[in-house]
Amino acid sequence: MRNRTSECIVLLFSVCTLSAQIPAAAVPKQLAQPSVPHFRDVSQEVGLRTIPHTNLDRRYVIETMSGGGVAFLDCDNNGKLDIAVVNDSSIDRYLAGGDPMITLYREDGNEKAPHFTDVTAAAGLTTKGWATGVAVADYDNDGLPDIYVTGYGHNVLYHNLGGCRFSDVTAKAGVGGGGFSAGAAWADYDRDGFVDLYVARYVSTDPRHLPDPQRKVYKSVLTELPGTMPGETNFLYRNRGDGTFEEVAAKSGVQNTQRAHGMGICWGDFDGDGWPDLYVTNDGYRNFLFHNRRTGTFEDIGLYSGTAYGEMGQTFGNMACDVADLEHNGRFDLVVTRFAGQPASLYINDGHNEFQDVADRAGIAAPTLPLVKWGANFADFDNSGWQDLFIASGNFSTLLNGVPGEPPFVEPIELFLNETNGKFREVATATGLNAGPLESRRGTALGDVNNDGRLDILVFNVGAPPSLFLNETRNDNHWITLHLVGTKSNRMAIGARVAVITGNVEQLDEVRAGGSYLSTSDPRLHFGLGSAAAFDRIEVLWPSGLFEQFPGGLGDRFVSLVEGSGTALHAGQDLLKEK
Repeated sequence: MRNRTSECIVLLFSVCTLSAQIPAAAVPKQLAQPSVPHFRDVSQEVGLRTIPHTNLDRRYVIETMSGGGVAFLDCDNNGKLDIAVVNDSSIDRYLAGGDPMITLYREDGNEKAPHFTDVTAAAGLTTKGWATGVAVADYDNDGLPDIYVTGYGHNVLYHNLGGCRFSDVTAKAGVGGGGFSAGAAWADYDRDGFVDLYVARYVSTDPRHLPDPQRKVYKSVLTELPGTMPGETNFLYRNRGDGTFEEVAAKSGVQNTQRAHGMGICWGDFDGDGWPDLYVTNDGYRNFLFHNRRTGTFEDIGLYSGTAYGEMGQTFGNMACDVADLEHNGRFDLVVTRFAGQPASLYINDGHNEFQDVADRAGIAAPTLPLVKWGANFADFDNSGWQDLFIASGNFSTLLNGVPGEPPFVEPIELFLNETNGKFREVATATGLNAGPLESRRGTALGDVNNDGRLDILVFNVGAPPSLFLNETRNDNHWITLHLVGTKSNRMAIGARVAVITGNVEQLDEVRAGGSYLSTSDPRLHFGLGSAAAFDRIEVLWPSGLFEQFPGGLGDRFVSLVEGSGTALHAGQDLLKEK
């Protein structure tokens, strides 16, 4: 195993303007033979021990669907990832005032021995409620990541004051929401340099007026079914740039007038025109793909695109989504997770906003069919240059244990290794992901916790501390990780479209802030280089419309790219000083 460094390199570049997409490379030759990665759950030894208040014998919808979000963020810009986990609750506790909606673990160890300490109270994250999801972004462009927490009754926006200290600015910002909020994700949909926020809501329910607990509507166990409950409209908060937001979902065409039961959110430039589109998963209803018209409005092309339903036109209980360029063709593909008895979908982007669900022939449909699937992430876990797929699962309630035809409350993790020929192979047990006790899992996020060039996995566990799976894969593959800094674009460069070119292989990704199941991954972009020790060039289409080419260099390091300035900053440097 070669020595891996975390030094950054300075890149010189040429600049030109371009409003079109980054051109796609030819179909690549194989970068490297995929190798089965290896993971170890280090949660307890690194200090992730806070146990949330919850009720595992869940019978009402607000219980079965609440909780789930996790996030990686660097709350103090010291180059080390910190962890945020939403806090579950129970009906009795919520009616008594609720629980603090989020737990913040600050990393205070080192790269050889990561360690986290619960600093929630000291950080000022004390607002109480019943949380579901978390989305992280720098909404005011001050160089510090802010935290948005969704939940039942109200949502919370925490402004980062520096040093991992936060202030609740929800009322001032005007993003409190209401009802039963689920997924949230940030994007600069109007490209004005400030990130906006989309929030999906689930069902209309009132914990103060619940059905008779003796009423059993599902398998003689659960008291409520979401399919029998009215849905709620969604929110799009447009950032005014002065610390406040305007709710514009109706006039932008993304309100969800059908009142579908919203769940997961994925922003992505699916047609490569430089403007972010919006994908929303719905439980028991068709999914939405809102195409950005570049006028502040959107058009739902889900039916036309082929991403609204399953392969045979089925309506499913959709949960999470994630985005990746699986075929190295410059187009983003989609995965969608679903309820038990419903296979995950793998939508391959054929161009011109048309997709095909190829989950069956890709080898993903059959293995995912029995499980209640939640969080999902594409990632190159073995640095082969090909995106693999991680899926976390778990049933709704312990009351379903032993019920004929029902999956158990705790379920195994699945990891699908990309075999580079359009097919995937499920290898989770061989990787060590299921070596410990199984859990009922929900949201998932990715990040390089120890900065060793291998992506680690954070997973929400119902009624237990989160799992942190450290990637301990050993092979000779190389990598590059990019930290983008916007100047004319939003500061975190959310929506930047980045290509890393090695030989005839082009790998494409975007900076995102929200996804999977109600969660947020590290905004740094990670690319496996396979056997190539260096890359030829980097191309960036910034949200502002600026297109830049950066010459190549050696791999196995972290690089920060600053929009339009020619400056590469060292990892962990306080970017607040640069503006």
